[in-house]
Order: sequence, then C-alpha cells, then structure tokens
Amino acid sequence: MTPSPTPALVTQRAARRLPRIALLLLCAAYVLPGVFGRDPWRNADLSAFGLMLGMAEGRTPWLAPTLGGWPAETALLPHWLGAWAIQALPFLEPALAARLPFAALLAATLALVWYATFHLARTEAAQPVAFAFGGEADPVDYARALADGAVLALVATLGLLQLGHETTPELAQLSLVALWLWALAAAPFRGLLAQFTAMAALAALALSGAPSVATAMGLAALPTCGRSRYPGVRALLPWVAAGLGLVLVGTTLADAWHWRVGWARHSQEPMGLLRLPLWFLWPAWPLVVWTLWRWRDHLQSRHIAVPLGSALVALSAMLLMDGSDRALLLALPGVAVLAAFALPTLQRGTSAAIDWFSVFFFTVAAIAGWVVYASMQWGLPARPLLNIRRLAPGFEPRFDLIALLLALAGTLAWLWLVRWRTARHREALWKSLVLPASGVTLAWLLAMTLWLPALDYGRSPRPLIELLGAHVPAGSCVRAPGMNRSMVAALEVFGHYQVHAVDGEASVPGDCNVLLLQGRQAQPPVVPGWTVAATLRRPAERQERTWVLRRTAQP
Repeated sequence: MTPSPTPALVTQRAARRLPRIALLLLCAAYVLPGVFGRDPWRNADLSAFGLMLGMAEGRTPWLAPTLGGWPAETALLPHWLGAWAIQALPFLEPALAARLPFAALLAATLALVWYATFHLARTEAAQPVAFAFGGEADPVDYARALADGAVLALVATLGLLQLGHETTPELAQLSLVALWLWALAAAPFRGLLAQFTAMAALAALALSGAPSVATAMGLAALPTCGRSRYPGVRALLPWVAAGLGLVLVGTTLADAWHWRVGWARHSQEPMGLLRLPLWFLWPAWPLVVWTLWRWRDHLQSRHIAVPLGSALVALSAMLLMDGSDRALLLALPGVAVLAAFALPTLQRGTSAAIDWFSVFFFTVAAIAGWVVYASMQWGLPARPLLNIRRLAPGFEPRFDLIALLLALAGTLAWLWLVRWRTARHREALWKSLVLPASGVTLAWLLAMTLWLPALDYGRSPRPLIELLGAHVPAGSCVRAPGMNRSMVAALEVFGHYQVHAVDGEASVPGDCNVLLLQGRQAQPPVVPGWTVAATLRRPAERQERTWVLRRTAQP
C-alpha cells in the first residue's frame, strides 16, 4: 500500500533555525527566575523540601523518611537528589541548594524535547513534500526548525509555569518522561545508547513515584517498536521489556505501588475534568488537534505515534486520578512534540491570529505588572498597594535593584521582539510560537522579580512561624496531630521544632507540652487538660486559624 503524501509543504527559507543565542537566552529567562531569593512555598513544594532537609540534616532516615512521624507519600529518588545537593553545597542556603538540581532537570527537559523532535522529524514519514523543481527544505534544517518550535511550545504551555519551577518529585518525573521520549525517537540513530536509556528511563520513572505511568508507557510503546520499519527501533523491544520487568519487580519488592485512583471531586461535575487540560495545555492543545487532523493518514508513523502514546498515557492518568494536574504535567513533552508538527501546515491567517492575541494579552499583562510595582514602590497609583495590604496585612515592599534591572531587560526584549515579529513577515516555521513562549517567559520573569516579595510573603508560611515563635521558642517539642504535611514541614524548616504529627504516637516525650491545632471555625477547640494560649493566623490567610495550646494537667 502506497503511503499517503505528507501534508507538510516547507521551503528552505522556512526551515531556518532560531538563532542559538536567542533560544538559550529564552530558556535561561524561563528556567532561572524563581530559583533564587524565595522560600519554599506551601503545599507540595514545601513538603518535598521538608523531607530533603530532614534527610540532609540526619533528622530522618534516608530509606524511610518522615515528616512529623508521617511517612513520605512519594518515591525516594527525587528527595535523595535534593538532600544530596544540600549536603554537597553547604555554603548555600538549603532551599537554594535543593532547588538547583531541579532547575537543571527543567533545563534538561527542554533539551530532551528538542532532541526528541529533531530525531522524529528526520524520519522519512515526517519529511515535507519534495518540490518538482527543488527548493524544498533540507531534512536536517527542517528537523532543527521543528525542534525549535517544540521547545517554544513547551515553554508557552501554561501548565508548566508553576509546577515546572517547584522542587517536587513531579518535575523529576517530567524530565524522565522527556528522556523516555528521546530514547524512542533516537533509536534509529543512537543505537545502544537509546536502548539502554529506554530501559533506564522506565526504571527511574518508577523509582520517582510513577510506576503505573512507567508501566503504561512501556506497554504503549511495544506495538510502535514492533511494527517499525527501522531496525534500530525494533531492537528496542527487548530493552523496553527489560525496563518493564525492572519496574514490576522493583516496585513490588519495595512495596511502592500506591494507587491514587479516584473520582470523588469530579463525580458530580465531569466538565471540571475538561476545563483542566483546556487551560493547562494552552496554547499547545489547539495545535495538537490540528496536527492529528492534518496528519491523520500518518497516525501510525513514529513521529505521531510516539509522542501521542506518551501524552495519552498521562491524560489517562489525569482522568483516573480525579483530575490531577500533576499527572497531566507528564503529558507536556508529548504534547509539545505534537504541537511542533502542526507548524508546517498552519495557514498564514492562523499564525497572524496567534501573534496578535499574544501581543495584546502579554503586553497588557506586563503593563499591569509594572503598574502594581510602581504602586508598591512609590505609592502611585495608590489602590494596588492598598489591595495588597488588605490581602496580606503586614506586608512591606522592599526595593531590589538587580530584580528591577532584570525586569527592565525582559520588558525591553519583549518590546523589541514584538516590533521584529509584527514589522515584516517571517517565513520560519517556529514564528507562530515565538510570541506566546516569550510572553509566558516575560510574565514569569516579572512575577519573580517585581512581584516576588509580595508573592513570597503571601505563599510562604514563614510569617506564621515567626508569629508562633513569640509563643513557642524555636527548637521546642510540639504536638500537631492531624496537621497537614506542608504545615509540618514549615514547623520543622522555619521553626526547627520537633514535630509529632501522628495522633497518639508512642514516641512523644512526656514533657512535650505544646499542642498546635488548625481549623476554620471561629471558636478554638476544647481539649481536656489543655488550655488555649494563643490564636494565630497567617497574614495572607482569612479563614484558617492556628491555636497554640499548653498542658494544664499531666495525663
């Protein structure tokens, strides 16, 4: 059967690559902001860091780490990575030291998506149509241009913005999914390296807390490898099978199968499951839909089947886990690759619409960011600062010259880029994604420079721990039964308290005479033998209260 012709019509002029210095600066501006100058933020970011710091300081065992007596819910490998970094870089603040390897993982994810797209675009089924009189794109130049587009699509995706800058196991899982994608893509060209990497990526993904996803991705790849016309891809079969064996045996021996299947949150509102990917995968998902339509006769070809299989596994995990955005995060490498293959088939009107929407939206966002910053620093206009102080009582703005210069540089670069993109037509394949990716990067840069003091004050639990310090000296033993893991981590990290969060824990010292409780009710709880010594509230929290109780009678 004669294969259908490719829908890609690409000239050599359109296959120009994005200047390397521009691409590297864009990636640096995306990866580095948020690494420096902030506390670990509440919830998953802080909980993961609390485990890393406890292991690095020897307060909890490496093989069975705990927070306040509660065992870790996720895999050990990502936590070991952060703990090793803290020990290896004692001259840095622990939060910064732990964050550095995860920033490297984000950078590696961008690089792996580039190389995965590059190798997939070099396959015969992905190449553009040859022109009767020549002038079509050179295969390598075409592959480079599409790889540039895939990185831009990944950077532009909204779902990566916060989760990609946290110190959590999910970021390690994301980089391993990208590594797995690279191994499948590079198999015809990298031989033994790709084969070993495929096996190792599945095993490491399981060790990073996603054994079910690793198993599903390995199984999904078997048909693609088995029917490939490339000997190097067919040679992957035993290595993928070996990787699946390592996942099954290792996870079973470690008793690491943690089923988090559920439907409770969206059982009454199924449309909530649809809204999550609509914003999380924006603006890549419309390009993915277009790719699947225009390349519908090539769905079994490797350049579509490989990223599609990876993305579908993550989407299925998101659905089974009741709309988990952290499961959906693992779809991003495959989604970015698929979005790149839409670029050779986009019409000029679609590209222009993307450009003008990006110019309008991100320019307005940048203006708003600067207006709020001017209010925080100089009180003009006055209302933004009043609103911030109403939402976060006690916040006082501070001036940072380096942050201001970085924000100015990013804003000027955005203005230059808008002028360059709108002044004349550019034929490059990646042109449609330059402004969305740069706009998201600018928004993140401004948030992590101009707005960082306010965001850090609002999202860090440090202000609450400082209030607690006036009633409970640092390093004291405290009971915190039922306290959420993030708050337990905050008590250990910022207050250096000895926290016992397991109710009725036998190891609690008899002289542990401070009890911490949290709730949203107005009245403090009544606990026999304990009396309320203080009622505290995090400055940026309106409802949740923390009560400090002291023992009044020995049991």
